Amino acid sequence: MELTLTSPAVLFPAISLLFLAYTNRFLHLSALVRKLHSDWLLGNEPAIRAQVQNLRLRIELIRWCQAVGVISLIGCLASMLALLGQWHNTALTLFAISSVTMAFSLLLALWEILISGGALNIYLNQMSLPPQTKSSSEQQ
Repeated sequence: MELTLTSPAVLFPAISLLFLAYTNRFLHLSALVRKLHSDWLLGNEPAIRAQVQNLRLRIELIRWCQAVGVISLIGCLASMLALLGQWHNTALTLFAISSVTMAFSLLLALWEILISGGALNIYLNQMSLPPQTKSSSEQQ
């Protein structure tokens, strides 16, 4: 298989879009955590406690998506440099590693997407229960 300089270069737009998507998800989760923290300070609802574990895992997954994506980008750049240096076998190996790490980053993103509904299900489950009324000692 012959690897040309355009092959690794094709990954650059995809990597940029992935980083944008990962960053947007991370920023959204950051805002959600800040809101949940505010709600927790006010009332310490059980639904908030249940979401914390889900959010921790999602934030960790997004951080790993970003880290593995950076490794993929570095591999892509190294592949291009190897091609410029006429080291075709090295370039092919680096491009293969870059492609595998990109696939791993996408699998991590898929995992995060699949569990992202978990936090919403916590609230939906709570809303499907009848509303709790205050006990007589709380009303006085």
